[in-house]
Amino acid sequence: MTFLFDIGNVLLNLHFERFQDAVLPAHLDNFPEAMLSLKDPYETGVISDDEFVSRSLNFLKSDLSVEKFSAAWQDIFSPNKPMWEVAEKLHAEGHRLILFSNTNALHAKKFLADHAIFALFHHHHFSQDVGAIKPHPDFYQVAIDEYDLSPKETIYLDDLPENIATGRDFGFQSFQYDLNDHEACLKWLRERLVSEI
Repeated sequence: MTFLFDIGNVLLNLHFERFQDAVLPAHLDNFPEAMLSLKDPYETGVISDDEFVSRSLNFLKSDLSVEKFSAAWQDIFSPNKPMWEVAEKLHAEGHRLILFSNTNALHAKKFLADHAIFALFHHHHFSQDVGAIKPHPDFYQVAIDEYDLSPKETIYLDDLPENIATGRDFGFQSFQYDLNDHEACLKWLRERLVSEI
């Protein structure tokens, strides 16, 4: 069986408030729309790390250094240990595990280096490499083609309903994960696997 794991709010908890607290200047209440609009081009590899950081600092009218901004951008993750236990058990049983995430180079570099759990995954299917962002169908179709996925034999875990909806459209066995109800995910997995999770 193949398992597709989203990262944010599945394998890792997200804490964007840390980034906001670290970089948002006192004269601003929220991030400028122009800065927020950089997210998709950055996460599809259209713009580089350097361009993302420099343009963000410009939009913020900030005197933060590139290094401090980048470090704050990377400091948004903490482990979701219950889901790590699931991944460890599935890996030990010989299942194929694929990271299936909208992400960017600075984030990926940080979490792949910091957390040994990611070494258990056979492939990394990241938006920055694919050039498409979930829930766009291209993100899913590229994975099917590249990893020779059989959708009926593929289990997909993600926290966002729109991503799960596209997964179901492709025929994946899809579950919308809730950090606050991990047991619901375990129950759903147990119904689909021979072994206990």
